[in-house]
Amino acid sequence: MPRFLIALLLAWSCLAQGAEVSESSLDARVSHITEQLRCLVCQNESIAESQADLAKDLRRQVREMLTAGKSEKEVRDYMVERYGDFVLYDPPLQTSTLLLWLSPAVLAILALGVFARTLVRRRKAPAATPDAAALAKARALLADPKDEK
Repeated sequence: MPRFLIALLLAWSCLAQGAEVSESSLDARVSHITEQLRCLVCQNESIAESQADLAKDLRRQVREMLTAGKSEKEVRDYMVERYGDFVLYDPPLQTSTLLLWLSPAVLAILALGVFARTLVRRRKAPAATPDAAALAKARALLADPKDEK
C-alpha cells in the first residue's frame, strides 16, 4: 500500500510540473504574438504593452485561441482578417501597404530637398552691407571709453 501511495504522489507531482512547463510555454507564445500586434487604441504600443481595455481583450483572445490549439500563424491571420494589416507592426509589402513602406523614404527625400534648396538660396543671396548710420553706431558702441579721456 505505501508503494502505491508513493507512486501516486510521484505521478501527481510529475503532472503538476508538466502543467507548469506547458503554462510557461503558453505564456511565451502569447507574449511573442502580442508583441507583434499593434494596439488599435494606442497605435504606438503593442497589445502586450498597452493597458487599454481592447488590448486586454485581445490578449485574452490570443491566449484562448492558443489554448484551443490554434497555431501562431492562425492567430495572426485571424487578427489581420478582423482588423486589417494595420494591426501588424511589420505589415507585409503589398500594394495596399505600399504607402506605409514608402512614406518614410519619401519624407526623408523631401526634407533633404528642402534643406538643399535653402542652402543654395542662402549662398546666392547677396551679403547685406550696413549703411553709414549703422556703422557709426557700431563704432560708438565698440569704442573704448578710456580713449575718450
